[in-house]
Amino acid sequence: MTTAQNDRVDRYKARCLTQERNLFGRLQAAALASRTQAKRLLKSKGDLSITEWRVLWDLAEAGPLTVTEMASIQRTDHALISRTIPAMIEKGYVATKTGTTDRRTSLVALTAAGRSVFEGTSVIMSQRRAALSTAFSEADLDVFLGLIDRFEQFVEDPKSLSPATEGTA
Repeated sequence: MTTAQNDRVDRYKARCLTQERNLFGRLQAAALASRTQAKRLLKSKGDLSITEWRVLWDLAEAGPLTVTEMASIQRTDHALISRTIPAMIEKGYVATKTGTTDRRTSLVALTAAGRSVFEGTSVIMSQRRAALSTAFSEADLDVFLGLIDRFEQFVEDPKSLSPATEGTA
């Protein structure tokens, strides 16, 4: 290799080492890997998206919920759930009804078909969670979740960055 090629390889390796400690990038990569794994597992048992799976799971566990409640449980964007529900209604997995106390809200409920799909996929997703519990003890999980809580507080705190540092990642 030429000196220029060696320099480029060295710069690449140095950058890789730096990025190993980039928490923003590492969390994003871990989340992407988790989603990829979940998609593969769900695909092996049917044709559910991760969001559809989580909606079915929430409804199976908690009964009828509003979109806002599901978004809160899932720690996700309200719009993501809202966009998912019409396709799930079309597939026959869920049904909506107007709220009894507030007619402006809709409750989303699991149908018999939705329950069947949930039961067909819940085994593999349950196995995934069980496998995770063999990789992380309860104490490990408590520490990990505590660190995630601290990270979320940091990124949600508008005072965590001064105006001079905003815009850098």
